[in-house]
Parts: sequence; C-alpha cells; structure tokens
Amino acid sequence: MTSLLKETFAKCKEEGRNALITFITAGYPTIEDTVPILLGMQEGGVDVIELGIPFSDPIADGPTIQAANTLALSNGVTVGKCLELVKLARSKGVFVPIILMGYYNPILRFGEQEMIKESKAAGANGFIVVDLPPEEAVKFRGFCIANDMSYVPLVAPSTTDDRLELLGEIADSFIYVVSRMGTTGATGTINDSISSLTSRVRKFTGNTPLAVGFGVSTREHFLTVGAAADGVVIGSKIVTIIGESAPGERGKAATAYVKSILGEHPPFSKHDSISTPIPATVPHRQKDKDTTVFEEKHKYNPRFGQFGGQYVPEALHACLAELEKGFEDAVADPKFWEEFRSLYSYIGRPSSLHKAERLTEHCGGAQIWLKREDLNHTGSHKINNALAQVLIARRLGKKKIIAETGAGQHGVATATACAKFGLECTVFMGAEDVRRQALNVFRMKILGATVIAVTNGTQTLRDATSEAFRFWVSNLKTTHYVVGSAIGPHPYPTLVRTFQSVIGNETKEQFQKLNDGKLPDAIVACVGGGSNSSGMFSPFENDLSVKLLGVEAGGDGLNTERHSATLTAGIPGVFHGVKTYVLQDTDGQVHDTHSVSAGLDYPGVGPELAYWKASGRVQFIAATDAEALEGFRLLSQLEGIIPALESSHAVFGAVELAKTMPKDKTVVITISGRGDKDVQSVAEVLPRLGPQIGWDLRFEQMPGQKN
Repeated sequence: MTSLLKETFAKCKEEGRNALITFITAGYPTIEDTVPILLGMQEGGVDVIELGIPFSDPIADGPTIQAANTLALSNGVTVGKCLELVKLARSKGVFVPIILMGYYNPILRFGEQEMIKESKAAGANGFIVVDLPPEEAVKFRGFCIANDMSYVPLVAPSTTDDRLELLGEIADSFIYVVSRMGTTGATGTINDSISSLTSRVRKFTGNTPLAVGFGVSTREHFLTVGAAADGVVIGSKIVTIIGESAPGERGKAATAYVKSILGEHPPFSKHDSISTPIPATVPHRQKDKDTTVFEEKHKYNPRFGQFGGQYVPEALHACLAELEKGFEDAVADPKFWEEFRSLYSYIGRPSSLHKAERLTEHCGGAQIWLKREDLNHTGSHKINNALAQVLIARRLGKKKIIAETGAGQHGVATATACAKFGLECTVFMGAEDVRRQALNVFRMKILGATVIAVTNGTQTLRDATSEAFRFWVSNLKTTHYVVGSAIGPHPYPTLVRTFQSVIGNETKEQFQKLNDGKLPDAIVACVGGGSNSSGMFSPFENDLSVKLLGVEAGGDGLNTERHSATLTAGIPGVFHGVKTYVLQDTDGQVHDTHSVSAGLDYPGVGPELAYWKASGRVQFIAATDAEALEGFRLLSQLEGIIPALESSHAVFGAVELAKTMPKDKTVVITISGRGDKDVQSVAEVLPRLGPQIGWDLRFEQMPGQKN
C-alpha cells in the first residue's frame, strides 16, 4: 500500500508536475455523498485523497472543517463507518491512494494495531495523525511498517531541527508541510516564505517528497506553492464548495473544482496509475529493523505514569517549547519568586485556615476545617496561577494575554492580573457559561478584558479551551495563553500545580501550627480540571497518613449521561493535548457534559490527578447537582459562608466523610471560591433541585400583604 503512494509521487516527478492532494471529511455533507465525492475528485485528476476521520474536538482545524466534523458526527459517522466508506469507494472504482487523516483519540479507542490492519483491508494506503507526538509517531509508524501502510508526518514552520531529522527519517512516502502557523482554512494569500521553508525541511529529509498545504484555494495558489514543493494539499476550500453544492451534484462539484485547479492537466487513468508501475525514485530511508527512537529533554517530566505528554498539532509545539523554557527559567530564578511572593499581600495570602464549629457539630463526627481560598482577591484560588503566568509572560516579552474560563473565576483573575500589569486581555468563554455567569462576565469587562462567547459544541469550558488553543497557535509571537487549570499538554499541568501548591503548603504549615505538629487526617477538594485539588493534594502526596478525597460533578447522576465525573466514569484517552481520563464514547468521541457548576463542566482532567487515580493515592467520588446544592446550603446556613457551587461539591463530600470518622479525627476542605457568582444559578435550579433536599426559598407573603 505504501508503494502506491511512492509510485504516485514518482510518476508526477517523471511528468514534471506537482501531485494534487485533496481533503474531504468522511460523511460530509452526508454519508451517501462521500463515495461520489471521492469519484468526482478522481475524475478531475487528483493524485491522492485525504479522507478525514471526524473528531469531536479538532483543535488544529478552523471553522470550516470543525463544522464538517460536527455534521459528519451528527450523521452517525464512526471510525468503522469511515473504513466501510473506503471499502465501498474501492468497489466503485476509486483507485488513487487514500490516506486516512484524523486525531489520535478515535484511533487509540479503536485500537492502533487493529485500526491499521482493518484500514489496509478496506483499501486505505496510510495515515496522517494530526496530534501524534514524535515519540508516539515512531511506535505508530512501526505498526504501519508491519502492515505495509504509510505513515505521513506533519511538519510546520516552527518544527525544530531535531524533530525534522526524526520526522524525515520515519517518512516512507511523503511529508506534509504545514505552510503557516494557525488552524486550517482557505485564505486569500499564500505565505511568501514557502520556498525557504521547504528548503530548510529538505536539509533534513533529503529527496523525500514534500506536500505543502494550509490556505491553498486557487490555481494561482497551486502554482505558487508547487514551485517549491512536490505536492500541494487543498482541504477547506473543497469542503466549502461541496457544502454549498446541491444534493446529487456534489461529485460533479468536486470534479469541476479539481479541474479548475489543474487547468489543462489530464486526469490519471487507472492504467496509468496502477497497471504500469513506475520505479520509485524516492530514497528509502527506513532501516531493515525499526530502531528509531526519539526522546526530547525536559527538566520536568512531562509524564505522570502513563498520563501526560504533548499530544498536539506540530505547529503548537513551538508555543509549548517557548513556554516550557520560560517556566523553567522562572522557577530557577530567585528574583522571580521574590517578585511573585511580593504579590501575596495583593492576593491576600496566606489565606485563612479555621475550624468550622457548627458544620462539625452538624456532622457529629470528625472536626471540619476550612481552607479559605474564597477570601483571596477576586474570590478564588485562580489568582495564584494567573499572576504567576502573567509574570512569566512579561519575562517572555508577551504583551497580549488570552485565557479560557468556565465559571468565570479564572477569567476574572486573569483580567485582574492583566489590569495590574497593563497587558491586553482576551477571555474565551462558552456561550452557555456567559449566560449563567453573567456577573463574572461583567466583572471581566469592568477590568478591561474582551470576552469572546464561544458558540461551538456545548458552549461550555471544553469549547472555550479548544478555541483558546486555536487562537494561540495563530498568534504565538505576541500572545501568551494562561491556562486556568492543571489540564492540557506539558508544561501546563506541572506549571499550574507548581503555583497552586501554595494552597497545600500553607495548609500543612497552618494546620501543624494549630494542632501541635499533627497533619490532618483527610483533605477534600472539588475536581474539575484539577487546579485547586492538585495544588492542595500535591504537598500531601507523600504523607500517606492523610486521606485525599476528590469530589467530581455527578450532575443528574452517574446512571445518566448528564454529569462531569471524569475520573469516576471516564477511561484513558487523549483530549486537549494530553493523555488522561476522558469522558468518551466507544468511538473515541468526547462526551457532552453537565454540571450545575460551570467550573466543573469539563470532560477531561489533569494528568497528575489521573495518575493519582490509577495509583490509588487519591480517592475520587461524585456529588450530584442536588448534593452540591446541599453542601451550598449547609456551609451558608451553618457557617455564614456562601461557597462557589464548585466548592459545594467538596463540602458535601467532606460532610459525608466526616460522619464516618471519629470525633478526634480532622478533615480539611478547600473552599476554592466564593458563591456570589452562583446566586442566580442557584435561584434558577432550586425549583427543580430544592425538593430533592427539602429546600424551598420561595418568598413568603408578609403579614397584611395583599395578593
């Protein structure tokens, strides 16, 4: 199967022309359209077809291909259906090479080796995996070699020399060169540095054919790019044209567009393409035995056991490498820590730790203590990380800051840090979260931030995070992305935990001072992405006498699909650039989630927490929306503290734990945020959830008041 790709490029070279490679998402606009579109492309003269495997969260793609993915999934397209379409296309006469292109998680869920075997049986020739890091690509490519399938690496303008050398070595048919930073999408202009880019790539890849894509949409683009490349890739423009075509005419539309790109070039015939093999002129770089290894140096291990890593599009690697170096330099610099700690008085640190007398009495068991991150400036723990990352951004010379937010607290904290240091701030927030956290949206705007409502997908934290990553990769030179939780690719989980660990370190010192040097018997924190929980748990990780309990969002219940209990109900996968536990279906598509608390409404979790789950160091449970509301009521009415709905999950979990423990034992709860932001949300859900916990706050008629 690899040989057909080699022969195709060899034939194009012999004929003195560029190979044309076109992309379409399987099942778009309908499943029935796919094979006619492939036949139409072939009739127009295309040399290679990329067939996209749709994924729920394609962070490397622009709006056109995002929309195609969403529609294809709504049509019922699965990985198995994609393979069926390849098989059907072959039976209907499609003979040009077909490369399956997609993201890693659906392939991982299907089973890598099984996927490769079944793809070959269906008639595919190879794979492009958008977010597969080099160390994983070496392994995947080994599976491909064993099945005579091609693995096509992606390189970008930012790809380092070391990575170019490795990717050039494992390429066995051609290399896909991303011509510009950013996400997919047709543009009106072509990068004028393509020639220098391809020249640099060839220094490491020899005569391996290079196919250049991203932004190509016209014949003029095709000719311009082709002057420096062996092949040209066109995707978004074709998706747009086919989407605008009438049903029944989409195959013809594909033919017409391909012909408009190729001009007078005649299409291949089956005889030309297969029956008369052309000796491959591409140097065969692979070794007899695949002993290729790749290991980048990191000061801090990017892995937490099997979890972690950097599963990102190649273009995003430069962003992460720059941030990693900036983080490493900062934490090794005493002046950085001096500046950061000088801001403790601004934050309100150390935050208080005190015993909750009435809540303890209510439980009748262990003594309950509260770590009051809700008393920090801006009302949550988020300010710790936001200020630290803004300091790093200033060290890197970045003038613009972006952030994602769910409940709005991280957005407020980032906007606050930017206002203090005079930086431009843009916050991405799901449109549903904008609605239910209107107060925090207004706070961000007061602080001078721009809030962008994300209308993709579920319109929650998950989609805001995806949109922030897409924006960042397109604006690296000027922009720093302040990730708000311990999620995402390395170094973010380590970076966020490092700055949030002030919570746990303070708690340990304060508790021991107040309790004759003893440690608490249990620590409880809510868990969404994991910023407050990793910050609280990590200083106690090796104190095995301390029970660590994380409380996730159980939503309407684990027996429903409306929850966000990733560690309780998820399975390992790859999401937002990291291997971790993910709420996903059997096809590797990420589940929609639900929680009464916007900050916990996320289908992934930080990889360090995933490791603690797998190792058993931390126990994780789920509290339903109604149970979280009970925690909200208890802390409000027994201690005079209105907690964030996120923290309310931890309150409920801690109360239930304390009831099972003797009175001489102690439990500390992280109150990660205050509940002002959630008062309206509580009012909205009380009519539905209040009866479940016996709480009715309807206004009673005053004596003498008329109806």
